[in-house]
Amino acid sequence: MECVIVSEDGLHDPIILPENTPVVLGRGPGTRITDRKCGRRQVELVADYRNKSVRVKQLGMNPSSVGGRSLEPGLEATLREGETLHVVNGLYPHTVRFAPSSPSGAKGQQQAADLAPDPGHQEAQEEEEEEEEEEVMRPRTPGGGEDSPEPARKRPRTENPGHGSSSGDEEEAGGGPIPEVAGQPWPQDKWIKETKLLVFTKKGVRARSKFAGFDIDGTIITTRSGKVFPTGPDDWRILYPEIPRKLKELAQDGYKIVFFTNQRGISRGKLRPQDFQAKAEAIVTRLGVPIQVYVATGLGFYRKPMLGMLDHFREQGNEGVKIDLESSFYVGDAAGRPANWAPDRKKKDFSCSDRLFSLNAGLTFYTPEEFFMGWKKPPFQLPEFDPRNLDLSIPQYEPSSASLTSPRSEVVVAVGFPGSGKSTFIKEFLVPEGYVYANRDTLGSWQKCVTVCEAALRDGKRVAIDNTNPDLESRSRYTDCARKAGVPCRCFLFTTCFEQAKHNNRFREMTSTVLGHVPVNEMVMNSCR
Repeated sequence: MECVIVSEDGLHDPIILPENTPVVLGRGPGTRITDRKCGRRQVELVADYRNKSVRVKQLGMNPSSVGGRSLEPGLEATLREGETLHVVNGLYPHTVRFAPSSPSGAKGQQQAADLAPDPGHQEAQEEEEEEEEEEVMRPRTPGGGEDSPEPARKRPRTENPGHGSSSGDEEEAGGGPIPEVAGQPWPQDKWIKETKLLVFTKKGVRARSKFAGFDIDGTIITTRSGKVFPTGPDDWRILYPEIPRKLKELAQDGYKIVFFTNQRGISRGKLRPQDFQAKAEAIVTRLGVPIQVYVATGLGFYRKPMLGMLDHFREQGNEGVKIDLESSFYVGDAAGRPANWAPDRKKKDFSCSDRLFSLNAGLTFYTPEEFFMGWKKPPFQLPEFDPRNLDLSIPQYEPSSASLTSPRSEVVVAVGFPGSGKSTFIKEFLVPEGYVYANRDTLGSWQKCVTVCEAALRDGKRVAIDNTNPDLESRSRYTDCARKAGVPCRCFLFTTCFEQAKHNNRFREMTSTVLGHVPVNEMVMNSCR
């Protein structure tokens, strides 16, 4: 018997699904799907020959569906003969068939091997579409940051190159014993698991008033295979031979060594938490220095450049010893460096999240090459929108002589980007005054918004339409309602620029504190623009 997955659109030849063997479908030459909304690793299929079914697990961000049932990242469903798998957004229908083995089996086995997932996953395996997702900052220190003069503070003595004579990543950390600075050494290795956060404390870690913070991937380690993405959980090596020695020197100088890493692959089901925990322990053991490791496993305020991990460390992870940020620093490779920032570095940094993390925290920032290798400061670019430059003195609305509300029935139509402040403004200034609120995100369709609008006007009420309404067609739905009811219609145009709206959308997604908003991706933002 063999099981095949068949493209109902005829995009590709049937692909054999070997029994109990994961096969991944997604965007790429194997499926001939080119839709950017489809991840390269969109769904994982595992055939169960005994029950004549296929387990479907969604890996991509955009929804897949099985038999009309929508999936979310990490969720699974069972696909049976006669049911349809839509790979993404209701598109690219596939069906499964079980039949006696055919001579094409060898070809199908090779197809399955070509599509099979790598055994190990980590942060670096997130889709290319997400590489710019970290371009967000919320500085707490308006006067500081990378585009201001560097604070006059003592730089750690390990900043000097001082290259040793050893080579390769096999150098063990040298030096004398770590001095006792504050508190007793942590008695044993321990993991703490919280929602969207993992914390590892190595035996021997001590609470200290200053810390040296580091990212992990691309800062402390790289792939041993030389590939951009690791081929498995053991595909790593220490990035530079100087790293173990310099970390030991920092510990001797009274620094607590703390790693802060984003590992969203855990919440997306791409990376088993126990696999990453074992990897983190192996890295710390290899470095030979007691280290504390903070792992943000999903979106939310723990994820860099938000400060949740740092706040947890300061409030709960340092045994009550107060942290001196002026004496501390952070090192990371997501630094906003452009393409060709160095002769042998042709690619730009995938993100600016590490630099923004430091900026938000008020920490001195270094790239790995600056700190470990003594290279000069590289060029970099912060996100186009900088919240520190907001002019809070401008009037909230123009013209200032206008009245926000009307004493009689009317229609107010909001226009602006997602994240431009429409919902907040309307709910704060119009809804408390009795305006009926209509929002497509909550009602489900513009037709329902029109129905609410018409009903409110029949009752002589005022109504506020909270949508992007970027074009004549979308606005005419409500101007027509007003015209038929014989009431005025006003437009509230929100002048928030495109870059600030992107910032706001990303910020509210990461903080997870604003309810009533659906996630907005880059494609939607560009389409609205």
